[in-house]
Amino acid sequence: MSVGIDELLERVRSGYVRIRPWAAYEAARTGEALLVDIRYAALRDRDGLVPGALVVERNELEWRLDPRGSHRLPEATSHDLRIVVICNEGYASSLAAESLHRLGLHRATDLVGGFQAWREAGLPVEPAPV
Repeated sequence: MSVGIDELLERVRSGYVRIRPWAAYEAARTGEALLVDIRYAALRDRDGLVPGALVVERNELEWRLDPRGSHRLPEATSHDLRIVVICNEGYASSLAAESLHRLGLHRATDLVGGFQAWREAGLPVEPAPV
């Protein structure tokens, strides 16, 4: 039986608590969470970056954040790591967070409204490097 994307998102999001921009900002500021920006380069170039966020292309996310993986980043220290996935508007990040849950990263979540909500909340944004 097939399922539409809206139903899939609803199912995925029911499996964890999503985080809002100011809460994500505070969690990152205090070292309680790692912000991970999965937006593609054209969006980062156009809109800028979340200061301190780790940029990981979506197609590399699981390989880079799996603490047991041979291609993991130094920041991928533990399955207890709290990861906040950021996409452009908060849709692709939900699917990405669910994928991280499947790897055992049980504290992974995503940013409600994505980068656009972050910017609209007046949180820091820096230009992408040229």
